[in-house]
Amino acid sequence: MASQPLIDLETFDLSKTVVTKPELLEVLRQRGRFEMVDGLLHFDPAGDLVVGYKDIKGDDWWASDHIPGRPLFPGVLMVEAAAQMCTYDFMHRPEAKPDAFVGFGGMNDTRFRGTVVPDCRLIIVGKLVRIRSRMFTYQAQGFVDQKMVFESEVLGVVV
Repeated sequence: MASQPLIDLETFDLSKTVVTKPELLEVLRQRGRFEMVDGLLHFDPAGDLVVGYKDIKGDDWWASDHIPGRPLFPGVLMVEAAAQMCTYDFMHRPEAKPDAFVGFGGMNDTRFRGTVVPDCRLIIVGKLVRIRSRMFTYQAQGFVDQKMVFESEVLGVVV
């Protein structure tokens, strides 16, 4: 598993949203508290990279309980955000059927390398590793202030 960043964040315009949250919600099925992606900063279904973000706020639903007095964005939600972003990318590829429902198939080689503390922006990078009509694998990494805070291989399965 790569411990080197999948991309050089300096080469991307991290201030310009190219896919908005309403556009994400046209494809992603998670709602309410489980909407884990706020926008995409790079999206190219012909390529193998997708870059998105989740704005982490001190008044988010999990913040008062995880951990009281010192809120830390849960690692499992970081990986969920990556899986949702990668699902959006997958759904725009020829292998995916437009009405497919994608479930979280698993994760491999997951490491948390830093804390995510409100208020910040979690930048999420996904790199396509393998794709079939019924499943996908992406290498995913998360960054706060250009520091890697997690990495994982995420698997999605059409259910």
